[in-house]
This record gives sequence, structure tokens and C-alpha cells, in this order.
Amino acid sequence: MSAADPHLAQQLEACLVAYSMSRTPDPDVERAAVKATLDLLKAKAPGRSVEVRVPPYAAVQVVDGVKHRRGTPAAVVEADPSTWLRVATGQVTWADALKTGKLTASGERSDLSGYLPLA
Repeated sequence: MSAADPHLAQQLEACLVAYSMSRTPDPDVERAAVKATLDLLKAKAPGRSVEVRVPPYAAVQVVDGVKHRRGTPAAVVEADPSTWLRVATGQVTWADALKTGKLTASGERSDLSGYLPLA
């Protein structure tokens, strides 16, 4: 799936509209949008040194460097689905999401701001 994929655009739009109305989007649509944007991040920042977690939907490893194999990764990024999708689409900046505490990033190479927005 690419950032120009019309299906992804529809999923993102449905989620972002729901968030703007303080509603929860359809979980299947939200899950698909989260997974698709994480796939875009994997394509843009290949590697296994940073684990990006968007519970309850998905986690991926990205960014070139030391490979994480077992146990707790040295670098972790975590966000809830709404924060992740807002950051992935540029509605919220990486820095602002960090300031609010809705996104956490720890460890070497965990600053993914250079790879965002994705869609």
C-alpha cells in the first residue's frame, strides 16, 4: 500500500473525521489504517533497531542500526491509534505529540520525525 492508495486515504479520512468529532472510528477501519501507515513507515525507514508500538493493533521494527532480537528493545516508540494516525498524517507534529505525552519515544534512533508525515 502506498501513501497515494485511495483505500488508505478513505480509511485515514474516516478515522480523522471520527477523531475530530470526539468519536471512536470503526475498529476494523482504524486497525487497517494503523497497519497500513506502519507498513509505509517500514518501507520509508527499513531496519530493526526501533520498535514502534500502536496498541492494540500492531508493532513493527524500523530504522537501520543494531537489530533487536529478543527481550525489551533498546529503542521504543509508542502511541495510541488516534495519536499515531494524526502524527502519521501530519495533523499533529512529532514534537507536539511528545510534549503531550500521547507519544513516547526512548532510546537511540527513536526520533522518527524525519520520516513523518507518511500520508
